Amino acid sequence: MSPLVETVSFVFGLVAFGYLAGWSGLLKVQTGDALSEFAVTIAVPLLLFRTMAGAEFGDSLPWALWCTYFSAVAVAWVVGHFTIVRFFGRDARVGVVAGLSTGFSNLVLLGIPFMLGVFGRRGFEVLSLIISVHLPIMMGMSILLFALVGRKGGASLTIVREFLTRLFSNPLIIGILAGLLWRFTGLEMPSLGTRFVDALANVAGPVALFAMGLGLRKFGISGDVRPAVVIAVLKLFLMPAVALAGALVIGLPVYSAQIAVAAAALPSGVNPYLIASRFGTGQALASNAMTIATALAVFTTAFWLSVLHWIYQ
Repeated sequence: MSPLVETVSFVFGLVAFGYLAGWSGLLKVQTGDALSEFAVTIAVPLLLFRTMAGAEFGDSLPWALWCTYFSAVAVAWVVGHFTIVRFFGRDARVGVVAGLSTGFSNLVLLGIPFMLGVFGRRGFEVLSLIISVHLPIMMGMSILLFALVGRKGGASLTIVREFLTRLFSNPLIIGILAGLLWRFTGLEMPSLGTRFVDALANVAGPVALFAMGLGLRKFGISGDVRPAVVIAVLKLFLMPAVALAGALVIGLPVYSAQIAVAAAALPSGVNPYLIASRFGTGQALASNAMTIATALAVFTTAFWLSVLHWIYQ
């Protein structure tokens, strides 16, 4: 078995183990919620803190990387939105959910351990630059678009305030900002503090993957799956294809290009479903698209990694 196939199999195998643990009744579905909360609230923020505090990113902002990745997000979002509205006859609010599901990669629970496994620490450092702006941009656009397609201004202002509150109290954002602040001070981490951070940060990947599998057991597939299949296919093929084209046109450095495309090739996570639930529409579409895309990603991520190896070898 090649190292690439083994790594992809290991990453998605942990997701499968989590799913099987829930399906067999060995663990309760609620255990997945607790594990996900631990990963997102404690382990992953500490991993991001450690990365931001110690990595060498250079002196300039990675505009080329962000442009490549978010251009792919924009194209995927627009195509997903109009596909659901034009071809499946859904209203514009469901179209926003469809666009979000098409353009929102699971960069945390799946992306972080995936990049660490395939590209190592350096790959995770590049991914962290995308994560640092990903959540604010995606959530902000969701709120703006929902406001434009049918919410009143007062309600929208309330949601914007709620968004800002949740954003700056989000453990992932706090971990990133705290790491950057520590980096700015130039202080050296005490050895005891390093041991505490390492002990929790080092389990972030496996715990996140296992928890994601348990979560998929909870969401499952229900209702009309045809729109979700279309959204999943667009997410797994259109978005990475646009990211690859953008990387080649912009001339993104090889390593950054590979991370941008690999990140774009990841399936959507739970955030589109949570946002759909917050606005009371498109929950089944988001849930189905996430589950189907995650199952297909076992094969499609290996495909895109092979394409990247062929182009950038």
